[in-house]
Amino acid sequence: MTLPRIFSALAGTLLLLAAAGAHALDFKSVGNAPAILYDAPSIKGGKLFIAPRGMPVEIVLTYGDWVKVRDMSGDLAWTEAKALSARRNVIVRNANAKVRSAADDSAPAVMSADKGVLLELGEAQGTWTKVRHKDGISGYIKSSDIWGI
Repeated sequence: MTLPRIFSALAGTLLLLAAAGAHALDFKSVGNAPAILYDAPSIKGGKLFIAPRGMPVEIVLTYGDWVKVRDMSGDLAWTEAKALSARRNVIVRNANAKVRSAADDSAPAVMSADKGVLLELGEAQGTWTKVRHKDGISGYIKSSDIWGI
């Protein structure tokens, strides 16, 4: 292979990687049953963790029936794709995060959520996101206070 062809192939590869890195983040949640997270894409791999029902995960890579996921702490693991749901949840990342009746700092708080609380994801409105707690309380939380979007 000539030097210009090598540079051309290298440039093409770099552009492809840059385009892949520019795509939007893809999140899903663990389905109705807890999911086993493995260190490899196989049930013969080492079991790392059991992810609870509803836990949001970021999809990093899909490999056949397996998905490499990242959790809120940044840890990577593999799980079976069938263990995940398209239903979206988020996790509160800050202690005492306020869920408000409207997407406004001056709106009354309808609830206060501690770090680690699971909320169902609604639609985003600027720097705010509509969420719903399992108890039925819904409102708006600052997007910076949650993980999974």
